[in-house]
Amino acid sequence: MSKSFLNRFSSFTYLNFTQFLGALNDNIYKLLIVYFFIQFEGMEYSHEILASTGATFVIPFLLFSAVSGTMADRFSKRDIIVTTKILELVIMGLAVCAFAFQSKWGSYAILFLLATQSAIFGPSKYGIVPEIVSKEKISKANGLMTSFTFLAIILGTFLASFLIQITGRNFIISSIFCTFIALVGLATSFGIEPTPPSGSMKKIRFFFIRDIYQSLKQAKQEISLLPAMLGSAYFLFVGAFTQLNIIPFAVQSLHLSDIQGGYLFFLTALGIGTGALIAGKVSGRIVELGLVPIGALGISISAFMLDFFSENLLMVIPLVTLLGICGGIFEIPLDSYIQVASPKQSRGQMVAATNFMSFVGVLFASALIYLNSEVFGLNSDKGFSLIGIMTFFIMIAYSLQFFDYLTRFIASILSKLHFSTHFSGLDNIPDCPALYVCTHRAWNDTLILLGAQRRRIRFFIENEQKHSSRWLMRLYKLLRVVFIPDIEPLVKNQECLSAIQKTLKKGISVCIFIESWDIYAEVEKLHRTSPFNEILAEANYPIIPVRIEKGFKEASFPFFKRIITRFQVPANVSFGNIVYEGHQSLLSSRHEHELCFDE
Repeated sequence: MSKSFLNRFSSFTYLNFTQFLGALNDNIYKLLIVYFFIQFEGMEYSHEILASTGATFVIPFLLFSAVSGTMADRFSKRDIIVTTKILELVIMGLAVCAFAFQSKWGSYAILFLLATQSAIFGPSKYGIVPEIVSKEKISKANGLMTSFTFLAIILGTFLASFLIQITGRNFIISSIFCTFIALVGLATSFGIEPTPPSGSMKKIRFFFIRDIYQSLKQAKQEISLLPAMLGSAYFLFVGAFTQLNIIPFAVQSLHLSDIQGGYLFFLTALGIGTGALIAGKVSGRIVELGLVPIGALGISISAFMLDFFSENLLMVIPLVTLLGICGGIFEIPLDSYIQVASPKQSRGQMVAATNFMSFVGVLFASALIYLNSEVFGLNSDKGFSLIGIMTFFIMIAYSLQFFDYLTRFIASILSKLHFSTHFSGLDNIPDCPALYVCTHRAWNDTLILLGAQRRRIRFFIENEQKHSSRWLMRLYKLLRVVFIPDIEPLVKNQECLSAIQKTLKKGISVCIFIESWDIYAEVEKLHRTSPFNEILAEANYPIIPVRIEKGFKEASFPFFKRIITRFQVPANVSFGNIVYEGHQSLLSSRHEHELCFDE
């Protein structure tokens, strides 16, 4: 391949195509092996076949992922990538021979070697990105690689079934096609520019369990990081179980062929990609952990309904797609949170520990397939009900773990449905935790504040207990509202001040609802007291005055908007200028501050 031709595309483009073709080959060959064994041993052994092939493929990732990470730090990542692609080509050539001789153990050995090659390839694939892409494009590059990986899974799932169908179950021709993909992948790997070793002198250690344990122990010290890592592993467990269970399910319940069952998982993979896009769109620029319990609930319901409608193909098709969509919604916020919440100096170790647990989840999926069919003697449709039960408890656990995120997300939706809100001063909302001092007239003011910003928020409400109905008190309890005396006694109430301080330290904003209309006068009262200033001094938390006004309608709406807003309450929400502890004069320009509410 000439150098001038190679220079037509960037190194990242070659890397992306190389990893795409590798993931494509993995997914095609895994299913080819399954179809091959089913043809040899019979459909009645499908559960055992799927469990054994799943375990064979995942074991190398458990054994060699940590070792390959050390190799990627010690040697040139580009050299490792090219070497692994050469190995892939050799392995695919041996796969043709294994199919030609109809060797069962030879096919298992090829699958193990292919997974080993992929395990070695993985750390270099991700680690080389910062070396060949400029810093400001790294996030975009990672997103593009993730999208291509999902595309490879979807296309590979489809092509495996398609190849077997059009070749009349000719596994030799199908494996030759895989060899051609490996050859193209090797060619594209040569387009990646050479990179020097990172300079690490860390020894290659084959006993890595201690390192994984230390990473998990460190993750436990970070807020919600360990639950996010466990949730990501659970997603891969559900995905692997679905992939392994879908073919027996299609044969037993829908009376389809094994090849047609493969097409069903194609719909699930397509759903995962769609769910990932939805989660990314809804989350925007933040990590929306409130989606996690919602995605888990969707997985649980979809799994139960797959069992209930197991003999109705017209229902199964949308349900397997919905299962994938909910899985994508569940997974993306967790993976994003792991990247954001992991300490910078140990982010790679956290990702490695997550990957290890994820592949343990895949191994458990293979074990569950075997137990469900061979030990318990249950049909495949009951396997989905088992997943539904497990995921239901996972949903409860993550609803409690991410309760603040969940209530904020639900309240933001209710806010958009209940109010037609006009915001001003949104630029005054900081990225860090803040203390809001807000006018309060009704219970639904909480919805407005939750819908106005994307950070978790805890409410401290003044003198509400004397005037609230029983149902409203229950709502406030659900939202973890803290009732406080008025501003004057608040500054002498050490219990309330400590609660506010602890909330801010957790990265959660605080909103103090007050009955007074003069927000800046109340903020001035707070600043006159040293106990309250001590809370703000440690991290220089900003104070943001907020005024909420409801009931003012705009002059006119377009026809369709008028229909929608007929059932909405008009509201104006104004965020005043940020005030930090230590500012010399809070109210030195009182009139200027008041103007910010009238913009």
